[in-house]
Amino acid sequence: MTDIFGTERMRTTVLAAWTASPARFREDANAEEDFALGGYRDRLIVELAQNAADAALRAGVPGRLRLTLRDGVLSAANTGAPLDATGVEGLSTLRVSGKRDEIGSVGRFGVGFAAVVSVCDEPLIASRATGAVRWSRAETAALVAAEPTLSRELAGRDGHVPLLRLPFEAEPVDVPEGYDTVVRLPLRDKTVEQAVRQMLAETGPALPLAMPALAAIEIEADGESRTITADGWQVVEASGDFSAEQVAELFADRPTEERARPYWLVRWAVPDGDGRLPKDVAPVVHAPTPSDEPLDLPALLIATFPLATDRRHVASGPLADYLVERAAETYIELLKTLPKTPRLLDLVPGLMGKGELDAAIRRAVLRRLPDTPLLPAISPPADAEPAERSGDLFVLSGREASVVEGPAGFLDRIAFAVPGLLPAGWAGRHPALTTLGVRRVELSDVVDMLSGDAVDDKTPAWWHSVYDVVPADDREALGALPVPLADGRLVRGPRGTLLLGDSSLDASLLAPLGLRVVHPEAAHPLLLRLGAAEATPGSVLDDPLTHATVSESLDSADPEPVAQAVLALVEAAGLSAGEAPWLSALALRGADGELYPAGELLLGEGSLAKLIDQDVPFGVAAPDLVERYGTHVLSAAGVLDGFAVVNDSDVPLDPDECDHELDTEDEWLEAVLDVVPETLVPPVAREFTAIRDLEYVADWPSALALLSRPPLRAALQPLRALADGQIVEAPSYTAWWLSRHPVLDGRRPTSLRLPHGDPLLYGLYGDAPEGLDTGALAMIGVRTTLADLLASHGGPDELLDLLADPSLEVDRAQLRSLWIALAAVEPSRVAPPTAVRAVLNGRIIVADAEDGRPLGGNGPAEADVEGLVAAGPPVVVEAPDLLALVASRPLVLAPFDLAEALSELLDVPVAGEEFGGEVTSTGEERQVPAQVRSLLPSAPATYVDHAELTVDGVPVPWRFYEGAVHATGVEGLARGLAWATGQWGDRLAVAALLRDPDAVPLLLAEADLDS
Repeated sequence: MTDIFGTERMRTTVLAAWTASPARFREDANAEEDFALGGYRDRLIVELAQNAADAALRAGVPGRLRLTLRDGVLSAANTGAPLDATGVEGLSTLRVSGKRDEIGSVGRFGVGFAAVVSVCDEPLIASRATGAVRWSRAETAALVAAEPTLSRELAGRDGHVPLLRLPFEAEPVDVPEGYDTVVRLPLRDKTVEQAVRQMLAETGPALPLAMPALAAIEIEADGESRTITADGWQVVEASGDFSAEQVAELFADRPTEERARPYWLVRWAVPDGDGRLPKDVAPVVHAPTPSDEPLDLPALLIATFPLATDRRHVASGPLADYLVERAAETYIELLKTLPKTPRLLDLVPGLMGKGELDAAIRRAVLRRLPDTPLLPAISPPADAEPAERSGDLFVLSGREASVVEGPAGFLDRIAFAVPGLLPAGWAGRHPALTTLGVRRVELSDVVDMLSGDAVDDKTPAWWHSVYDVVPADDREALGALPVPLADGRLVRGPRGTLLLGDSSLDASLLAPLGLRVVHPEAAHPLLLRLGAAEATPGSVLDDPLTHATVSESLDSADPEPVAQAVLALVEAAGLSAGEAPWLSALALRGADGELYPAGELLLGEGSLAKLIDQDVPFGVAAPDLVERYGTHVLSAAGVLDGFAVVNDSDVPLDPDECDHELDTEDEWLEAVLDVVPETLVPPVAREFTAIRDLEYVADWPSALALLSRPPLRAALQPLRALADGQIVEAPSYTAWWLSRHPVLDGRRPTSLRLPHGDPLLYGLYGDAPEGLDTGALAMIGVRTTLADLLASHGGPDELLDLLADPSLEVDRAQLRSLWIALAAVEPSRVAPPTAVRAVLNGRIIVADAEDGRPLGGNGPAEADVEGLVAAGPPVVVEAPDLLALVASRPLVLAPFDLAEALSELLDVPVAGEEFGGEVTSTGEERQVPAQVRSLLPSAPATYVDHAELTVDGVPVPWRFYEGAVHATGVEGLARGLAWATGQWGDRLAVAALLRDPDAVPLLLAEADLDS
């Protein structure tokens, strides 16, 4: 075996150096271990590829590398220059590269082969042309151990030696056919084998892209083969030499080995297709082999960045800064070479980088991007001629470009108005457009641009083509979309315009109404979706311009065409009277030739003409109008035939919303709002029906006959309103108005009761006329029953006011019944009266509520109250034994159990609040006769008999005081015992019993006969 490469000389030299200086041995061992376990721990495949690329470069042949993992051995066969003695020396000498003068070589530091140490203890390299060399950890350790000065060092390192410092000659090895050199690495164990298998799986096109001399890499592992090339990538690179001045400036902090290679290279590559980096390309900076510097861009960067001593990070400094700028320039050139498609946007970097170097590259790129012509446009820029063209497209910088969201057809239509407009497909919301400085033009802004001189020459047909393609989803943005009209105007916004479509309406007939009719060639369904209306008779009548024309027609210089157009529309729409109350302002000719609002004209033969006051300034419709259009059309236009009916729906009961120009409508609304509960939002009347012009009626009997029959009767029905989710009822406008006016024989309905109605209301209300519909009378306010009166809004106050009127007569039984009914009313519904109907000295009078002073008698027959004097204000009597104490006061008399309720309702005290009721005389306690218990089983056993009983100094016949009955005489005792036992109704029977005890059987028999 011949030592071709002089390995023995190398070993002898190294061993001598180690023996002379054991520290040198430690240094070499530590350095190799640092490289193998640090910077090159996972770079085995990269370093093998790097050596193969450099060999091909030296030989000037296409580089090929075949990596084979079989039976625990990794083999790397490559083409190119064979191994020579210089190469062996370089592989066995740390930090000294044999490639320093080779332009284009990848290896720069002379330590890459150290990566094999991490996986192998017996590496071998053999070239077909020159021979083989090997290294051995075991043999190296034996040689070191044989040197006494080194054995101690070896023991201190647990037998670890620098494997690659001592090469050994090797027997010739078969090199695979078609290759020039092979590297054989017997892997240390299964763990290492699995790690190498993973490295092979992760190997991708970054290697041939970083090493152009390497045309292909073949990988064979576990029976599967694949080939890696640089095909399918778009590559742009730049390179150059450093001048002496640049070397002095940029390499001042770099090692001598780097200063000896004064050139630079930057290469960017992006994959074809969707532009995403494949999974087997690590997103890191390659310098030129992979580093640990992250690069979060969908592109591969290969550049001769200076590396720190760990060989995994870029060393900061002026050289790195210089290359960052060159990388940014080259990246811009890469973007300029790519097709002008939206894929470019994915290559625009964002602001945030994943590392310091990534961020620096991004900043340098972003400084250049906005002024770089990259983007295609279908229209020229605003202020200058474009410098570049690509086919039919302009190529602009981001600052010159605009983007609008929309389909291609739409963008083609608007390109003339939007400078620098990007074609369809460029996502307007893509963040890269903002980075590039592209102006985002919203649809509403485009609509604003379609105005003035820019569209003066655009025909209605052109506008129709725009409507075909404009994005219709954003209706708000299209609110001001221009619309050409039939009269030649171009108006802003479809809302308020009319499309004739297939309508039979005559455009010339509509001309006097000043309507915005869309030009027939521009008519498009989109306009309907954006607020235009189809020109039906109804929609034309609803148009605000029609309303305005009608309201101003009386002042028009030529109202006749307006009247003809409106009456024709009313006839075509089939309107009925009251459906469009605003038409009452339409100027029409009267029989006297004068102009009147339609609502102030009567049909000569109409029913209303016979009812109203002849002095009211109404005109009569011109006969020719009646003949031409008929009474139905004229009535629908507001001319009065019978009563005019106002119909409306969903009417907010609010002064600002509810206005139908009815007589005293505001007062009616106040009355309604008093009835319905208070709400945060106004109540809403689902249906609103009212009769207008009631204030002009003179013949009320005939008018009421009409109003009480269908269909006008519906206007009397209560109004139903929705308030806070509940339906409440209130008087309708018509019923309310009639209730407040003297329409029944000159009297207001609310002052009358139904004939033969509730007797309890007799004397308080007059009788309504006979022969009228009682249901209709009730709806307009004629009183029906006491219960209905008290249940109505304001009914209790009305009754109390009537009772305080001395001119009205009520009998004592009626008064008692009225007090009983009033006692059930909630006091909060009533304002305390200033005068009350009461009993004074046995007479029914009206007394002042404050001082009891008699204000009047009970009706005309008993009007005289002269000589009547009240000892104090009125009281409500709650107990019969107090009657004698308050006999000189006006008394409110009702069942005693209602006294407290009446006192609160009327704000009048009960008798017990005015008098203490203390017994002031003395008496003798006596036994209650036993016979009394036959009528009063719960009667007390005793009572106090007084010769003369006084209470508060006033003589009285009896008093039930502090649980004891006090009495004088039989009548007093009978009343006291009946009251004490709660059997007040039996007081007369008890008195009879006390007078004649033998009458008990007869009294009991009579009691048995009570119903």
